[in-house]
Amino acid sequence: MDLAEHKLFAAGLLFAATLVLARLVASVLAPRSGKRLPPTVSAPPVVGGLLRFMRGPIPMIREEYAKLGGVFTLNILNRKITFFIGPELSGHFFKAPEAQLSQQEVYQFNVPTFGPGVVFDVDYSVRQEQFRFFTEALRVTKLRSYVDQMVVEAEDYFSKWGDSGTVDLKYELEHLIILTASRCLLGREVRDKLFDDVSALFHDLDNGMRPISVIFPYLPIPAHRRRDRARARIAKIFSTIIRSRKSSGKSDDDMLQCFIDSKYKDGRSTTEGEITGLLIAALFAGQHTSSITSTWTGAYMLRHKQYFAAAIEEQKEIMARHGNRLDHDILSEMDVLYRCIKEALRLHPPLIMLLRYSHDDFTVTTKEGKEYDIPKGHIVATSPAFANRLPHIYKDPDTYDPDRFAAGREEDKAAGAFSYISFGGGRHGCLGEPFAYLQIKAIWSHLLRNFEFELISPFPENNWNAMVVGVKGEVMVRYKRRKLSVDN
Repeated sequence: MDLAEHKLFAAGLLFAATLVLARLVASVLAPRSGKRLPPTVSAPPVVGGLLRFMRGPIPMIREEYAKLGGVFTLNILNRKITFFIGPELSGHFFKAPEAQLSQQEVYQFNVPTFGPGVVFDVDYSVRQEQFRFFTEALRVTKLRSYVDQMVVEAEDYFSKWGDSGTVDLKYELEHLIILTASRCLLGREVRDKLFDDVSALFHDLDNGMRPISVIFPYLPIPAHRRRDRARARIAKIFSTIIRSRKSSGKSDDDMLQCFIDSKYKDGRSTTEGEITGLLIAALFAGQHTSSITSTWTGAYMLRHKQYFAAAIEEQKEIMARHGNRLDHDILSEMDVLYRCIKEALRLHPPLIMLLRYSHDDFTVTTKEGKEYDIPKGHIVATSPAFANRLPHIYKDPDTYDPDRFAAGREEDKAAGAFSYISFGGGRHGCLGEPFAYLQIKAIWSHLLRNFEFELISPFPENNWNAMVVGVKGEVMVRYKRRKLSVDN
C-alpha cells in the first residue's frame, strides 16, 4: 500500500469510528420517549417479517402469542402491524372511534373490485350513509321476503337431484348460494336472464383479488386485467337494468331496488355507479361467508353424527308445530341448527384477519395487566381464526361442540362481548349476519327434511391460499332422497 492509499484508508477508518461514536453519544444523550412499545416479532431485516407472514399468518400468530402475549408488533417492509389477541384487547379494536382506528386506509385494495365512490373509496361520513342503505335493505321486513325467495331457490335446485347419488357438497352449495344471492340481492333480471353471464363475471372479479392485490392492487397481472374487464362489463349490465326499472316505474322486492330508492341525507339519489358498487360489495360480503360456512356446517354434522341427529329431531319438532312450511319466523326457532352453524363459523371464520389503521397514539392493557402504547401510523390487526380458539375462553377449543353455546354454558360470552368475533363486532359488526344465518338455515332445513347423507371423502382442510379462507378440495357425499316425517 503506498502512502496515498494508506492516508485514504486511515481517513476512512477515522470517519467510520467518528460515526459510531456519534451514534453512541446520541443514544446516551437523546431523551427517552417513555413509550411502552409492544414486543417485536423476531425476524431477519427488510423482508424477514413479510416472509414469516406469507408462510402463514395463523402459525406465526400462534407462535408469537405463546412467546410475547396478546400484543406484539410485526415489521413488514416499511409497515408495522400490531396484533391484538383476546377479548380484552378486541374491545378497543372494535369500539374505537373512526378518528382513532379506521378501515379505509387498510382496505384500499377493494377499490378496483367494488369501484369508485363506494365503501372504502369515500370518507367516513359518506360510508356511514351507504351502510345505512345496507341496514335498510336488511331490516326484518325485507328479510322475510328474502327468506321466501331462499326457500324457493333451494326447493328448485335440489328437485333436480336424483333419488340417490354422489355429489361434491362444496360445489353444490356454492352454486346454490350464488343463485340465491342473485335472486335476493341482484334482482330477477340477473337471476332469470343474465345469471350465467353475471356469474362468470363475478368469478373473474373474485379471482382478481389475490394476496398480492393487498399490497399492489393495480399491478398489471393477468388476474387484475380480467378483474378490470369484468368490473367494466358488470357496470354496463347494471346500468341497463337500473335505467329499465326506473323508466318502467316497477318496483321489485330485492336489494337492488333498495339501493335504487336510497337517498343521502342531502336528498341526493344514488348513482348507477354507486348502486353497482354497493351490490358488488354486498355479494362479496355474503356469498363467501354463506357458501363456506354452509359447507363446513354440513361436513361437521356428517362427521359428528350426534349433531346431525339432533338437527333432524329439531326439524321433526318444528314440523309437528308448523307442518312443512318454512318462513322467517320458523327458521328463527331453530336453535340446534343455529348452534351447529355458529360452531362451524367459530372454527372456520372466512376472514382470518381484520385490520385498522391507527391515527393516534393510544394505550391498551392485556389480560395480565401489562400496558402498551400503540403509536400513530401502526396497522392494528386481530384474528378471528385464532381468537375463536383461545383455551381460556373455549373448552377444548379445537373440538366441534355446538352445545358450548347452549344455555348454561354460553362460552361465547365467557370473557365479554368480544369472546366470539367471527362476524366482527362493535362499530363495524357485519350487517349481513342475520341474512347469512337465514340463508344457511333455509338450505340445511330443506336438506335435513328431504335427504340422508354420508360423507365419503376425507374430512376437508382449510384452503389457506385463498384471500377468503374456504374449504380445500372436494367434499364428496353420498345422498339418498327420503321425506322426513314427524313419525319416523
